[in-house]
Amino acid sequence: MSDFDTLGLKPELLAALKDAGLTTPTPIQAKAVPLALAGNDVLGLAQTGTGKTLAFGLPLVDHLLDMPERPAAKTAKSLILAPTRELVNQIAEHLRKLTAKSKLRVTVVVGGQSINKQIHQLLKGTDILVATPGRLIDLMDRRAVDLRTVQHLVLDEADQMLDMGFIHALRRIAPKLGTPRQTMLFSATMPKQMEDLSKAYLTNPSKVQVSPPGKAADKVSQSVHHLPSKAEKPGKLREILSRDMDALTLVFSRTKHGAEKLMKGLVADGYNAASIHGNKSQGQRDRAIKAFRDGTITVLVATDVAARGIDIPGVSYVVNYDLPDVPDNYVHRIGRTARAGREGEAIAFCAPDEADLLRQIEKLMKIDVPVASGKAPEGPVPRKPQSRGRGRGQGGSQGAGQSAKAKPSGNRRRRNRSRQAA
Repeated sequence: MSDFDTLGLKPELLAALKDAGLTTPTPIQAKAVPLALAGNDVLGLAQTGTGKTLAFGLPLVDHLLDMPERPAAKTAKSLILAPTRELVNQIAEHLRKLTAKSKLRVTVVVGGQSINKQIHQLLKGTDILVATPGRLIDLMDRRAVDLRTVQHLVLDEADQMLDMGFIHALRRIAPKLGTPRQTMLFSATMPKQMEDLSKAYLTNPSKVQVSPPGKAADKVSQSVHHLPSKAEKPGKLREILSRDMDALTLVFSRTKHGAEKLMKGLVADGYNAASIHGNKSQGQRDRAIKAFRDGTITVLVATDVAARGIDIPGVSYVVNYDLPDVPDNYVHRIGRTARAGREGEAIAFCAPDEADLLRQIEKLMKIDVPVASGKAPEGPVPRKPQSRGRGRGQGGSQGAGQSAKAKPSGNRRRRNRSRQAA
């Protein structure tokens, strides 16, 4: 008997969990699953790597097992929205394991893949539709999907969806969904805009919080290297990588160009490195992540958008080569290590013009990140203005082919970034 037996799940799900070697629910699962099984709207707050996917996936599949009728053409019984292709694919992979011995169908729609193929898949109807908002809007515009039968809505990594500008897509999607419905919203952080989102989409939600927003996982060891200039970063990174050449290390760069340049430099120096960012095709990103998971690649250089939702338990180190412009993203980044109860190390590089970013991160997390080397600059240090040609601090997610001469309006620019990132 496992601890999952006490949650009220159906025998089919308990068998699937047993086959996966899972016996004990994580805190977010233990608290959220019974509430969701009872039909409540759920607002779940937990660190990355704590099992949020099963926290909504288990009760969702449990409910759908009570709905054996086949979905009509182009319809879906439930909808899960996530901000990136990688996270969508990861969610679908978990759900397919839960539904392997049932007739429930899981369908994925994301950007970067053939929309005609996805239209064909949706003709059959689906029980669970997992999608990025941008691609779902494209399919809605083509009348390829009918959301009026959706009875369960899940917003995963909702704070990131807001940060990527998906609020406009959510406002278009929500009115098309069936009512009444159950809505579950999960996130690692709780900015004010997400509070407003929860009030708009959830009805008397049961709030589940297993750690304070902005808090890192307990087993993440953090440190920062204060460097006299950005020119010192490449050498410091190689010094750190050389300590354990076989360890899986995830390195975060602020921009797509920076990530690619850094990766090529590492490869030239003999490191097994790859990169993922918005300029990579979906196939290239999938292959890089698979190679990283398999250990063929030991260093993966990524931007925030591309790396969101990566679930690779074996990541030993996360290196913040560039500190993120958005403090919440630091929490998400370091959550890529110390997953599933393991230990991990998060290392940050801080050049003088990033000192204010570090202070914002420490304020959010209510800690002082331990200094591994160097000395923080005294007093305020002005940052150089960001180039308008690049997107916000999301790995430069604005389309590479967009002309800098003809700049779209702010709203249009945010929509473009969202769809291209998805």
